[in-house]
This record gives sequence, C-alpha cells and structure tokens, in this order.
Amino acid sequence: MVSAMKGTGKCLCGAVSYSAETSTEVSACHCGMCRRWTGGPLLGISAKEVDWSGEDKIRTYTSSPWAERGFCSECGTGLFYRITAPGPAQGSLSLLFGTLEDQAGFELVQEWFIDKKPDTYTLAGERKTLTEAEVMAMFGGSD
Repeated sequence: MVSAMKGTGKCLCGAVSYSAETSTEVSACHCGMCRRWTGGPLLGISAKEVDWSGEDKIRTYTSSPWAERGFCSECGTGLFYRITAPGPAQGSLSLLFGTLEDQAGFELVQEWFIDKKPDTYTLAGERKTLTEAEVMAMFGGSD
C-alpha cells in the first residue's frame, strides 16, 4: 500500500465491525457484478491486518473463479472483496469504502472495468483506468 492509515468500520446493523490498516487510495469497479452487488460502482480500499468483531456473522460468496465477496449475514451489508486465485494477489482484500467510520483523507486513484461503466454517471477527476480486457489479462475469466 502506498500510504496507510488505521481505519475502523462496521456493517449497517453493527453486528460486524473491524479495525484495519488501510490504504488511503480508493478504487472504483464498474463491472456488472460489482454494480449489481452495490447498486452502483463498488468503492474499495486495500486493507491488511483486519481485526474483525462479529466474524461469526460474516458470510462469503464465491462470485468468480478468482474472488469472493464478504457480507454481514444479519443486515446484508457488503464488507469486502477478496482475491482467492493463486498468484501474487491471492488473499488481497478490499474493504467497501462505505463501511468506514471516517471517510476523510482518501483519494480515488483507479477505476476498473471502465468500458463497462454505464453512461448514467461519471466520476470526476483523472485517474488510472483499466478495461475489461486488461483486467481479464490479469485474472482470467469473466466479470
């Protein structure tokens, strides 16, 4: 992670909470699965050393051959996206930005599946973007 900070967050009902070392860099994903899961682009931050409370309430869903999504079994809040495929990114976890208690001090630095973004919204500013083909070259499969 480029720049890190200690962050805390929780699901909507509070059954699951966490503290973690997080990046200050936010990524947006426009793939069909992320948009369906979150109702818009998924905003995520890389995290490590996550200390979960209420971990027994976390459920996961294998959403692709290379990743799973975690959510609260009580209220359904999406909590994280984790790479499961073998390779250098295996185990990488992105917390959903909206679950953070304090959302100050972060910067949107990358957009994934930019060619899948609907025309109905545009995120302001310039940043690195990846197309579906570029992401597939990294992980294989489909979104």
